[in-house]
Amino acid sequence: MTDILRIGSYELSSRLIVGTGKYPSMEVMRAAHAASGAVMVTVAIRRINLDDPSGKTLLDYIDRENLLVLPNTAGCYTAKDAVLTAQLARELLETDLIKLEVIGDPDTLHPDARETLNAAERLVNEGFTVLPYIGDDPVVCKQLEELGCAAVMPLAAPIGSGLGVCNPYTIRIIKERAKVPVIVDAGVGTASDAAIAMELGVDALLMNTGIAAARDPVLMAEAMKHAVIAGRAAYHAGRMEKRLYANASSPMRDLISTKAI
Repeated sequence: MTDILRIGSYELSSRLIVGTGKYPSMEVMRAAHAASGAVMVTVAIRRINLDDPSGKTLLDYIDRENLLVLPNTAGCYTAKDAVLTAQLARELLETDLIKLEVIGDPDTLHPDARETLNAAERLVNEGFTVLPYIGDDPVVCKQLEELGCAAVMPLAAPIGSGLGVCNPYTIRIIKERAKVPVIVDAGVGTASDAAIAMELGVDALLMNTGIAAARDPVLMAEAMKHAVIAGRAAYHAGRMEKRLYANASSPMRDLISTKAI
């Protein structure tokens, strides 16, 4: 509890947020969540099937004693649908948290900036703690912050692509200008991607496919936990200056001459 992430009125002891999709089984998902060390998990409200004959829903497989549920509006293509989904989530889960997603293109799954801004404004005015998923656009991120969003969530790469941070320079600009947490969302494929993202100075990562689609999701979840911690520590430590030429680890100055031996 020495490095707290604050999002609105919420305090999180982990800077890794995990998801619930694409796991081979619910049991593997639960084990991966535990291995990740995460304290927040995002859930697509449209994936919660209340008509399952078993009587169970996705929520029954989430350790809600240790995980704060962040509902999301995945699958929405208009601000109207996203706002309605958020309102349903608030009723179902009794939370003001919402991860806002308004998709603009079904192939790339890139967000629709205009619809996202419209939905964010409405949800903030309705008292939601809004975390919007958006492209890595410094201008739109600033606009979302000015509307009152509790964080901004720029993508690192297209959802589920595993390409890593495709444009670190815009992510750095977004972080430099933001007065709210910057959470990189989408595109992180492995632990090195997570470390690189955290070394840019972002406040947290949200990932799902990078863990769920690994050959061993539980082991990958543990790897991601350590990568986030390492990347965060490296950012605060400050990396050495890059050099074109070698610079001896043991400087030549003050070395004892061999003639004196």
